[in-house]
Amino acid sequence: MYPTIYHALKDLFGFEISFLQIANTFGFFVALAFLVANYVMTLELKRKEKEGILLPSTKLQKIGFPFHYSEYITNALIGFIFGFKILPLLFDSSLLQNGAQTYIFSLNGHWATGIGLMGVLVYLKWREDKKQQLSEPKEQLVTVHPWHNMGYITLVAAISGIIGAKMFHWFEYWDDFMAHPLELIFSASGLTFFGGLICGGAGVIWAAKRKGIGFKHMLDVGGPAMMLAYGIGRLGCHFSGDGDWGIVNTAAKPSWLAMAPDWFWAYNYPNNVSHECDPTGGSMPCDFAITPFLQLPVFPTPLYEALVAITLFAILWLMRKKIKTAGVLFGIYLVMAGTERFLIEQIRVNSTYTILGFHPTQAELISFSLILLGLLLCFNGYFKPKNAMDKDLIS
Repeated sequence: MYPTIYHALKDLFGFEISFLQIANTFGFFVALAFLVANYVMTLELKRKEKEGILLPSTKLQKIGFPFHYSEYITNALIGFIFGFKILPLLFDSSLLQNGAQTYIFSLNGHWATGIGLMGVLVYLKWREDKKQQLSEPKEQLVTVHPWHNMGYITLVAAISGIIGAKMFHWFEYWDDFMAHPLELIFSASGLTFFGGLICGGAGVIWAAKRKGIGFKHMLDVGGPAMMLAYGIGRLGCHFSGDGDWGIVNTAAKPSWLAMAPDWFWAYNYPNNVSHECDPTGGSMPCDFAITPFLQLPVFPTPLYEALVAITLFAILWLMRKKIKTAGVLFGIYLVMAGTERFLIEQIRVNSTYTILGFHPTQAELISFSLILLGLLLCFNGYFKPKNAMDKDLIS
C-alpha cells in the first residue's frame, strides 16, 4: 500500500521526491475525483444547453475597474502558506521526520520563503491589475452559460461534502469522537461517503439555485458524475489502505475466480496508512512496526466498490440521453448507489446501531432510505407526460 504519492513513486519507478510525502494517496484520489466530476458535469451542462433544456443568461460585468482588495489578500495568503510550508520541503526533507500530518498542523516552516513568495504573488497580482485597468472603466453585458458556474458549484460541493463526510463519521463512531474530539476534528482521515453525498448534494442544490439552474436538472447532471467520483475515491481507499476494507476472509478462493489473483479475493493490506495489523478489532493484538500488515486477510471491498461504481457510471452515462423527465436519472442513481452500498455492507467492517432488535450499520440505514427516495423519484417521473424535461432559464 502507498500512504503517500512519495511511496508510490518510490516503489513503482524508483523516484524519491521528498516533498511528495505530504501528498496523501487518499487525498490525491479525492482531488482527482472532484476534478473528474467537474469535467463530467461540465460536459452534461453543455449538452443540456445545446439541446435547449438549459438556457444561458446575461449579466452586467465590470471592465477595467481596479481589483478588489480581497484578491490581493487571497494571493498573499496563498503565497505565504505555500512558501512557508511547501517550498522548504524541496530543500529539507527532515521536516517530515515526525510525519507529514504532524508537520502540516505544526508551526514549523520557513518564514523567509513564506514572506518572499507572498511578495511575489502580490506583485504579480498588482501587475495584472494595472494591465487590465482602463482610463474609463465600463460595464458591459456578457453571456453566462450554465457550465460557467461549475467552478463555483464544485467549490461549494467540496466544502459541504467534506464537512458532511467528517460529521457523519463522528456520528458513526460517537464514542471515539467524545473520547478524542480534537484529534478526530483535525484528522485528515475519517470520511463517510454518505455524509459527503447528502451534504455535498445539498450544497450543490443551493449553489445551483443561486445561479438559476433547476435543482432536478442539476441532480441529473450530478448523478453519473458522483458515481464515477465514488469509484475513484474508493481506489484511493484501496491503494492507501485507509481501513475501509471488509471482514476477515480466510475462505478458499472460489473456482469461478480462478483467473483472478489471490489478493482480489483476500488481501492483507501491507504498509496500510491506518497502521492496522489486527483486522478483528482487538482480539489479536499486534505491533504494526513489527508486522506492518493485517494478520488475517480481508475482503478488499474498496476495490470491489470501485469496479462496480465505474461500471454503474458507464450505464448511467449511456442512458442519460434517453430519459426525458427531469429527476428520474438521479432517482436511478440513488437506487444503484443505495443497492451497491447495502450489499457491500454485508462484508464490510462498520459500527452498528441497535434498533428494535436489529443491528444495522449507518450505511445500511442510509442506503435503504436512498433506495426508497430513488424509487419515489422514478415512480413520480413515470406518471409525468413524455418530454416533461422542463426548460430552465438561468436568470
